[in-house]
Amino acid sequence: MTTHYTILALTPETLAELRTRDDAGAPPRTVTDTDGGTPLRCCLRRSGPGETLCLVSYAPLRRWARETGAEPGPYDEVGPVFIHPEDCGGWAGGLDGGYPDAMRGDRRALRAYSAEGRILGGLLVEERRPGAPTIEESLTRLYADPRVAAVHVRAVEFGCFHTETRRAAPR
Repeated sequence: MTTHYTILALTPETLAELRTRDDAGAPPRTVTDTDGGTPLRCCLRRSGPGETLCLVSYAPLRRWARETGAEPGPYDEVGPVFIHPEDCGGWAGGLDGGYPDAMRGDRRALRAYSAEGRILGGLLVEERRPGAPTIEESLTRLYADPRVAAVHVRAVEFGCFHTETRRAAPR
């Protein structure tokens, strides 16, 4: 049986809020990415050299809980993410794997959550290590547990949130 999941960038509504005041209550910090290559959570691509970005604090589990009625409790985290300062059109991808190449990296932490907002476990993904499972294979492994409603992907080095995945409705 194939487990289906959806990959989500930040929603236009969330981005509009973060461009005014972030989840830590601060205004966004505008920065210029001199070298490029910064992962953007609005469109799930990497920035270009010289691109202007906003650095904001984002609480992914808190926002997911607000939408679904879950209770994240102590798992509620706030961390830094980069977004475009203006609407960029978002990300066009979404269903059944197809993880965005721009969000790949040396090491990613995948954290699985129940519909109630409790952490169920996680995996360390080191895709670039020979023979290591891919992010898609790791997500499929986590979603094999029927209790998993969402999986968050984070960078190991800085703990930055990269993207959220959610279990897709059966077809």
